[in-house]
Amino acid sequence: MSARYDVPETDAFTWTYWDAAARGRLLVRRCGACGRAHHYPREFCPYCWSEDVTWEEASGRATLYTWSVVHRNDLPPFGERTPYVAAVVDLAEGPRMMTEMVGGGELRAGMELEVAFREGAPVFRIQPNPG
Repeated sequence: MSARYDVPETDAFTWTYWDAAARGRLLVRRCGACGRAHHYPREFCPYCWSEDVTWEEASGRATLYTWSVVHRNDLPPFGERTPYVAAVVDLAEGPRMMTEMVGGGELRAGMELEVAFREGAPVFRIQPNPG
């Protein structure tokens, strides 16, 4: 089997995040000192450097910040998925997250999205009934 570049290499720290994603739950880290949430998961707060951070389940809601349609990617298995939409979303909890858009539909900045999961990785789709 050839290498895949769409699945993470987990370690003792990120295992919690990827295990939750495999179960259909999106986690963020929240700082107990300054109260801000952050993503990607780190062992310290990137805003105030406190190590008082804990896992928190995210709502799964986001808004689309920006996106790009990828037409060529030679790394497996991305080549089989082209074209696909790489995106940056603003999670309802505050952090900005890189992801992929799935499910089609016309995209516009600021539109409401919801998390979905593909093979244990969080991706986003247009929220069917925003509001």
